[in-house]
Amino acid sequence: MIDVYSWPTPNGHKVHIMLEETGLEYRVHGINIRNGDQFKPEFLKISPNNRIPAIADHDGPSGKPLSLFESGAILLYLASKAGKLLPQDLHARWACVQWLMWQMGGVGPMFGQANHFRRYSREKIQYAIDRYTNEANRLTRALDKRLGEARYAAGNEYTIADIAIFPWMRGAENRGVNVEEYPNVKRWFDEINARPAVQRGVKVLAEVQAINVAPHDDKSWEIMFGKVQFQRR
Repeated sequence: MIDVYSWPTPNGHKVHIMLEETGLEYRVHGINIRNGDQFKPEFLKISPNNRIPAIADHDGPSGKPLSLFESGAILLYLASKAGKLLPQDLHARWACVQWLMWQMGGVGPMFGQANHFRRYSREKIQYAIDRYTNEANRLTRALDKRLGEARYAAGNEYTIADIAIFPWMRGAENRGVNVEEYPNVKRWFDEINARPAVQRGVKVLAEVQAINVAPHDDKSWEIMFGKVQFQRR
């Protein structure tokens, strides 16, 4: 059994989709990042960076428990455990890892910043809005070019690279990206969005989605974007 500590965000959905795709047994525990659950000592034991998602596999390597944080590491681990979604061919495998790292180092941080400055910043800083919106579109152009060469990010095979990228393309308009302007990305997005396991994965923790998308009050804003996250613990 794998315990998943998560919230319905793009990084959370990566792991939810992966677990649905692999069929591994799991149970999910909602970590309400608006209320500060990510700072509780019991969560910090498995995610010292106080970010979701994190997992605790009670039947890890050699039957020993294993906990992991960082969504990219979790995807690699689950692919290894299930023997799925990470190519065996070494050329394809490294292409997959390359695009996974591209998502982790580029799409996640830059789309996140675009989302923040466009939607949540209390100061409308045009320089920041333009910088991160432009970068989100530059990254999308890079993906569109790649998907003009191959069916999926890593080649002809659906992999953890696609699972990592896909949730960040949901609601792309919030980052200033119009997917309709990127035909290869649109084709890829629609194909993945139609997968039954993906549809199940994005519904995980759906019961708290209304909380997740509600406007921030002063308390939740301070937890998410203010000084609370920088306190010593």
